[in-house]
Amino acid sequence: MFTKTSPLTPAVASPRLVLWLSRAGALRARALSTVLTLFGLLILTFFIGRVMPVDPVLAIVGPDADASMYEQVKAQLGLDQPLWLQFGRYLGELVHGELGTSLLTGNPVVADIARVFPATLELATVAILIGTAAGVPLGVFAATRRGRWGDNLVRVIGLTGYSVPVFWFAMMGLLVFYAWLGWAGGSGRIDLEFDGAVRPLTGMLLIDSALAGQWDAFANAARHILLPACILGLHTMAYLSRMTRSFMLAQLSQEYILTARVKGLPEWRVVWQHAFRNILVQLLTIVALAYGTLLEGAVLVETVFAWPGFGQYLTNSLLLGDMNAVMGCVLVVGIIFVALNLASDFLYNLFDPRMR
Repeated sequence: MFTKTSPLTPAVASPRLVLWLSRAGALRARALSTVLTLFGLLILTFFIGRVMPVDPVLAIVGPDADASMYEQVKAQLGLDQPLWLQFGRYLGELVHGELGTSLLTGNPVVADIARVFPATLELATVAILIGTAAGVPLGVFAATRRGRWGDNLVRVIGLTGYSVPVFWFAMMGLLVFYAWLGWAGGSGRIDLEFDGAVRPLTGMLLIDSALAGQWDAFANAARHILLPACILGLHTMAYLSRMTRSFMLAQLSQEYILTARVKGLPEWRVVWQHAFRNILVQLLTIVALAYGTLLEGAVLVETVFAWPGFGQYLTNSLLLGDMNAVMGCVLVVGIIFVALNLASDFLYNLFDPRMR
């Protein structure tokens, strides 16, 4: 006799259904991991901020204020309450999309971040494009000439770009290309004559001026952004060239490369269509992490070039002890890195069939 099985039993479950359930479980696990990571980041930042030696109340009232004024401002800020209660109130505001009020500017932290972040996003995007366009080909070039003068030259350039402090490059760049040669636009994002002339749609001057058809403003903004972006891109190029060289050397020593050469394939096809294609997935992760580092670590270049961006805002907030702004910035940085990791995983699945 034949036994009738339920359509829901694993024995007759659709392979597509099993795959869908597996992917749904992976998405739930990733979402839970993301939430826990950001929550842990908030807890760590909050409690470290409360034990910092910087007193935000004193920064507001000044050193000459009397005790009653000090206690009044402290109560207004809620700093007289227990830490767990302060953290609970902060989480409640966060659920409603609020990050508190900045002591530095007196504006909501969300508004401040929305104002300064596009400047850093624009700078970091141009820098990662420059660094990737230069670093990846240099790494491939060095790997294909291992031990020869080209390899040694690329390694020296990479070591210099990675070891010399970025603020020194920034100051030397201003001295040479702005003060002496007059090629760069100097500090700031745009000259005063164009300040306010471009309607802010995205907050990124290159995009906004291009959309508005104001090509004079576009050229001026490009002249200002090119030098700091190249300096940041030099640091990124050094890192990417070294990693690309390492990945390529590992691939060029594989047996399938020898087989391709024995078959008589041109060297450029062996290098770019076979070896480079197999390191593309690894490079995507490296480029994504480098981009995240640029978004939150461009503070030195922003300071030298008076670039009104995210890094400069975070630094000023730290010096003042403005923990609402600091925690808001840290949360944004955490979200950026989590989003870039998720994007890297998606690209892994897109380019590597083994991951699917």
